[in-house]
Order: sequence, then C-alpha cells, then structure tokens
Amino acid sequence: MSQLDLIPSAIPAAEQPRPGSRADRMRKPLAKDALKQLAEQNGVCVRPLALRRTDTATGLTEVVEVPCGATLAAKCKPCAERGRRLRIQQIREGWHLADEPAVRPDKPGEDVLALVRVRAHLEFEREAVQYQPMTPDERAAHLAEIDVAIAELDEALAETSLRGHLTPKDRDERPRRKRSTRRRQDTPDLPRLPVDRRTVGRAYSGRTGKTHRPSMLITLTLGSHGPVHSHLRRGAYVAPCDCGQRHGPNDDVLSTPADPASYDYRRAALDAIHFARVLDRWWQNVRRAAGWNVQYAGAVELQRRLAPHAHFAIRGTLPRRLLKQIATATYHQVWWPPFDELAYPVDKPPVWDVDQQAYVDPKTREPLPTWGEALDALEEPDSRPAYVARLGRMDARGIEQGTRDAERSIRYVTKYVTKDLTDQARPRSDAQKAHFDRLHAELSVLPCSPTCANWLLYGVQPDGVKAGLTPGRCTGKVHQRSTLGFTGRRVLVSRQWSGKTLADHRADNRAWVRAILAGGMADTPEHDQVADEADGPKRYRFELARPEDPDVPPLEHRLLRAISARIRWRADLDTARQRTATAVSATNQPAALAA
Repeated sequence: MSQLDLIPSAIPAAEQPRPGSRADRMRKPLAKDALKQLAEQNGVCVRPLALRRTDTATGLTEVVEVPCGATLAAKCKPCAERGRRLRIQQIREGWHLADEPAVRPDKPGEDVLALVRVRAHLEFEREAVQYQPMTPDERAAHLAEIDVAIAELDEALAETSLRGHLTPKDRDERPRRKRSTRRRQDTPDLPRLPVDRRTVGRAYSGRTGKTHRPSMLITLTLGSHGPVHSHLRRGAYVAPCDCGQRHGPNDDVLSTPADPASYDYRRAALDAIHFARVLDRWWQNVRRAAGWNVQYAGAVELQRRLAPHAHFAIRGTLPRRLLKQIATATYHQVWWPPFDELAYPVDKPPVWDVDQQAYVDPKTREPLPTWGEALDALEEPDSRPAYVARLGRMDARGIEQGTRDAERSIRYVTKYVTKDLTDQARPRSDAQKAHFDRLHAELSVLPCSPTCANWLLYGVQPDGVKAGLTPGRCTGKVHQRSTLGFTGRRVLVSRQWSGKTLADHRADNRAWVRAILAGGMADTPEHDQVADEADGPKRYRFELARPEDPDVPPLEHRLLRAISARIRWRADLDTARQRTATAVSATNQPAALAA
C-alpha cells in the first residue's frame, strides 16, 4: 500500500477549520459589510455626500450630509429603494384620477411684459442691421453691440417668473432641413382627431349605481428578429419550442436564437438604438387617434432575448382594436446617410490629415464627405431613410381602481427600476453569453448619433469632426454592455400624470411626517438636510466638502451616527403615530412612508 492511499479522498463538509488558522479568520464576517448591512436595513444611505452649507444671512458655516440619490441598487440600495417607492407613489396617485391635475399658468406681470417689449425692439433692430448700408466691419461691430444687449436682457428675463426660454439660446443661421410628413405607403393610416385638453378617462356607472373609472396596463414589445428558444408553459403542459424540444424554466439555451446564423442581429441592434424614438412616436399617435391628451407612466425593461420592451399604465381606457392599429402603424424613420455596409475595416479606418483638417482615405488620401455633404445627398426626391424602426406586439388589459390587481400592476411596472438594464437578463450559460456578445459586437460598429466615430467606417465624417476619433470604440451609451443599445430614459411619466414631480412627492412625505410629529422633527438630521422653504432658496450656499477636511468625520463614523439617528427617528415616529392615531388617519399616510 502506497502513502497516497493513506490520504483521505475528501474532507467532510461539516468539518470546521482549526481555530486561529487563516481559514478560520477568513470565515469571519467583515466589519464594513456588517456596517453596510445595518445601514441598508435601516434605510440609511451607504455613501452620503458631505456638503458645506453657509448661511448667507448669519454667516454660519456647517457640514451637513445628504443622500447620494443613486437610482441603482448596485450603487446604493437604500437610495434606490427610496426612489422606487416614490415612483410607486407617483403612479398610484395619478392612475385613476377623477379631476384634472393640470395647473394653468398665471398671466405675466407688467414688469415682465416690459422686458419682453424691449427684447422685441432689440430683435427688430438686429434684423434691420442686415439691410442697412454699411461696411462688413461696421455691421459686425453693430451686431456685436446688439448681441451684448440681448444677452444682458435675457439674463434679466431669467431672473423673472417666466418659465422656459423666450428664444433659442444659440442662433443657428443655417437653413433647417425639412422632411416630408406624409405617411409611408407600406403603413396603414390612422384616424387623426383634434386633441382635447382633458386627461381624465371616462367614468362608467354599473347596474348597482356604483361609478367605475377603469384604466389600462399595456406592454409594447419589438418585433421578432428570429425564433428563440422559449419555455412555453400552458398550465401543467409544456409545449414544444420552435426547435421541436421542450425546455425547462432554467434551460441554458432559453432566449437564445434557435438558428444563430439566420438571426438578424443588425436589426435587433438598430431597433434597440431607436426604441426610445419609436415610443415617442407611439404616444403622439395615441393622442392623435384617441382625440384626448392621454397620460401615461411606465418603465423600460430588457427581455431575456435582449430586446427592450416597455410597460405603461394609462389613465382611462381605449379600445384594444384601436391600440393594436396604432402599434401596427407606428414607425420612426432614421434620416441618416446610408450605413448598410462597412466601407473600411475596424483595424484600418480613415486617418486624420493635419493639413486638410479632415479624415482621409488611408490609400488615396482623399478627404471623406463631410456630414453636411452626406445630408445634402438625402435631399434627392428618390432618397430613402437609412432605417425604419417599428413596434411589434402590443398587449393591453383593463385595471380597476382600488383592486389588488392595480397594486400588483404598479409593482410590476417598477420592479426593475433599481437595477441596471441588463441585470435581469444577465447571461448565465455559454449559449446566452455568445448571444450577448454577438449583439454587443454588432452595436460596437453601428453609428449611435451624428457625432459617433463609427461613421468613419462607412465613409462619412461625423458631425463636429475632430482629431482623435477611434471607430469601434465610441464612448456613447449605446455601445456599453450595461445598456445594449437603449439610451433613453428608463422611467417615462407624462407631464400631467399626477401634476407633481418626485420633489413634490418628497415634500408631501415630509409634510405628513411633520403633521404626525407636530413640529418634533425640527431637531432631526432628516430635517437639517433640506433648507426651509420659508427662508428662500438663495439663503444658503452649498459646496462639496472634501473627505480630507479636518471638520469632516470619517465615513464609518458618519454612518454609525446616521444609523442611530434613523433608529431613534423611527421610534419617535411610531410613538407619535400611535398617539395621534385618532387625529391623523392612517389612510392619509404617503405610500413612500408605508414601508
């Protein structure tokens, strides 16, 4: 018998490491992990920002802490969860409104109208200079003087109560390019009605006299780019996939192409890039076809097949047949120079010529067409858009107010807003990783915007061309692995959904807490983080404090104090809520504070 036979073949799993050994020390929990876990359990920001606040009235300077406000749980779970609860509150309050939330703007005062009147005279004088007999130098000097006066007046207008800009910030003397607004012949027409200002849906009376105000939950999905392996469960029966086999819920090939060679990765990448524009066009068509100002709130997610889709809550109801017709007729035309085939490989792109200040062909040294010249070629009558993005499937169902289905739908819409776009579709198997990498490789060479460096691969200089562009390595969000093409806003809420922003909902939550505590919140850190609105927004001046400043404690000390303050604050709030249960109804509690 050899000595190898005397060695045990396996160490029992239940055997504990020797006390005091390195393995025993490695098994012990880390102090920083315990601090982070406790902070997350109590809803304390794990990476607060230290700000130096100066009171301009008294001259007092102090260091205050504010939450980082991260929207992703990977960065700060408490802040991301707090933002998700605010979104839930916003969607809940605006979904089944019975009254119009629109706030009509006030009429401008006489002082504002006087400034606008002077601004009109300056604009008239600037235009008249173009036709006055003078030398070019005199005309340029006169225009410069008027522009200075216009800039000063615009600053004065910005200090008034006017909302928005009176004129565009930058003057663009170039003629605007106009595209035909006629609908495509290969797309069905849509009814176009005058859009009414109302935002509240119809109310229906039941047989018992009860008034019902239903709304809808819709899902917008891109079309198929090729068959993919799917788990088709119909009750207890699992139907065969397109490949002829039955897949389990955790199969390694789920959501991957059944035939990767025929899967249209290019169209999948382009649909993801322009999906946000298609959604904008969809809502324009919905309002025009419905004839009233339809309001919505939703979020964009990523399917397991790596295609973006969106869930929306709609206030009011619309016929399903009309919604399907709108989805079929919705498209977005991309009027860019053609980019069907690569004119240059990634490893041998055009090079920058210092003398010509342009990118040139590496062999002929001829400059590439500029972005303006490439767009001029699209002015021909027979020119076609470079790509047409369309919607695919649309699913809709009615939601009744105050039901469990309504609450479940709200959480369904917001379930992924705290995660990165690709977190819920992260590949696990080799087949899924290959599908992910193939789509990302297609996105890396497609143009994402007029300024994208990838235009050099198609023989066109991008807009605002400059030296140092590297095709295939554009830093735009389209080409990142965390977005996979989609760069629009993850959460989409119409302006008249609830008549409130997230800041307004936070203010409502603070007002509810103050009503419960009856002024007892004035000494808590939660209140010190926000300047009192009664003192005016310009009373305090803020600047970021550096961690090495002597009056800024270490992060660990600040977290420990914040955890203790939050525990005490919650205990005081619970006590005050029980004491005033008869005076303040629990039903008035904001949803963001219910947890």
